Amino acid sequence: MSKRLIINSDDYGRSPDISRGIRESHLHGVVSSTTCMMNIPTTAADIRIALRETPKLGLGVHLVLTAENPILPRDQLKTITNEDGSFLKLAVLLSKLDQIDMSEVKAEWRAQIEAFINAAGRKPTHLDSHHHSSFFSPALFRGMLEFAKEYDCAIRFPFTNNISSELKETFKEGPSLLKEFTPRHPDVFIVDFYDEQATQEILLSMINDVKDGSTEIMCHPGYVDDAFAKESSYNSQRETELNILTDPTIKRAIQERSIELITFANL
Repeated sequence: MSKRLIINSDDYGRSPDISRGIRESHLHGVVSSTTCMMNIPTTAADIRIALRETPKLGLGVHLVLTAENPILPRDQLKTITNEDGSFLKLAVLLSKLDQIDMSEVKAEWRAQIEAFINAAGRKPTHLDSHHHSSFFSPALFRGMLEFAKEYDCAIRFPFTNNISSELKETFKEGPSLLKEFTPRHPDVFIVDFYDEQATQEILLSMINDVKDGSTEIMCHPGYVDDAFAKESSYNSQRETELNILTDPTIKRAIQERSIELITFANL
């Protein structure tokens, strides 16, 4: 069995500079896939640039419930938005999981997927979610699985050794849901290349440990302007990731270990 690796950058479209950094990480580095935040107004234009400049870059949808504004109007999404129409912040959403109307979530997520299809002219390679919100409850996970089946696309594999407290409830029912829907997904999901753990040494260790089958490593490269740096705590770290992911040492390590870089479309 061969070793196949997806290096997926989250947050495509979060800002034009972040999108530019992701494209650079693909053209001059090892990023093979990305997921798009379709509730950001500039993402559709960034997708058109990606189709032109990085045609081999896998493009999925980063389902959003915890950042900026939804696509649909607030009067259709009262249980998942603030009074000003913006999405609930992460901590607030987690505190109100039992109050969420799943019909609202699914309507918004469908709008995000359809916005991607309108921009890209094709279905997404896979679905994952901002802040992993699609794994916060069994109901949210089921909603994502239903869309993956409907649109015939893969999903990010949610099971990892580093299970956060927010995801433990879903992980109890996760195996039965995966058995019910049988989505395509990588065999292994690695979340550890992040923040202080985003170093060349750690990434090389991950590459050394890639086993037969398929593995996804999540990353967040990008360029960051002053405006974004003020609104997000994960800012300068993105340029650190960009520098590591475009270092020739990383690509050489992948090649020397006969690891094939793929996208979710290859699963």
